[in-house]
Amino acid sequence: MPSVAPAPVQMSLFDVEPAAAPGATAAAPAGPASTRSVAPVLPSPPTPPSAARLPAREIRFGEHRVSYALRRARRRSIGFLVGPEGLTVSAPRWVGLAEIESALREKSLWILRKLREQRERARRLEAARVDWRDGAAIPFLGEPVIMLLDPRVGGSVLHSAEGTLPGVPRLTLHLGLPQDAAPEQIRDAVQGWLQRQARRIFEERVSVFAPRLGVRVRRLALSAAATRWGSASADGSIRLNWRLVHFGMPVIDYVVTHELAHLLEMNHSPAFWEAVRAALPGFEAARGALRSEVLPVFE
Repeated sequence: MPSVAPAPVQMSLFDVEPAAAPGATAAAPAGPASTRSVAPVLPSPPTPPSAARLPAREIRFGEHRVSYALRRARRRSIGFLVGPEGLTVSAPRWVGLAEIESALREKSLWILRKLREQRERARRLEAARVDWRDGAAIPFLGEPVIMLLDPRVGGSVLHSAEGTLPGVPRLTLHLGLPQDAAPEQIRDAVQGWLQRQARRIFEERVSVFAPRLGVRVRRLALSAAATRWGSASADGSIRLNWRLVHFGMPVIDYVVTHELAHLLEMNHSPAFWEAVRAALPGFEAARGALRSEVLPVFE
């Protein structure tokens, strides 16, 4: 089987808000905050919105001073967007600055909370950048794996150290590369190893959960999609993102079960979730981890 295949029309595991920049959060224009938080499934470098080029304004919420970009747009109401570049306000041309600032103060608690979340997310993304060198770590099946350059081995070999002290990584990945290997060489070797492990693990888990659901998988392909963990097609094929191998097995089992259940129900109806729950009771915890974790940034 090929490791990566082109995508047909499929059911995606998560829907992505098309109008928001990666990591952005949209707010309701007025009244009680009825907001949705939309974040990319996989980490990616932030794409600066066009608002980043607009002149910055400033407003004070108590002891907090908040800068924002004001964009005039053809719309009926005032809208807010908190993204990687900060706060952007979109307002109709006929709305005055006093009314805009009044709406901002009405949403001040929401805005401050989302700005804090963005700062925390930026910190986590920065911490997730992998330093591709001898002795650096990368997560595999929920555990840190230390990368070791070892020209004596052929290919990539995983070693497990029994009796490791708590908090000390017990897994080492020996890469058949010279000590002066370039970061790109190390990255490519590790990525190739992870993809091979993903193929093996996914096939094993599909063989466990497909019989539980009473479905047959005609084709299993690896995906490298930027915003989807998995997808399923009516022809019986499923695609699973190889980056899932960074997570522990409960998360992998959830995504596998999710996509297999789509072979029964090509929707997210109550019948679909009943099928998922029957095959994997207590899947909700794994789904929460999948949404909240920040994965290593491959650069």
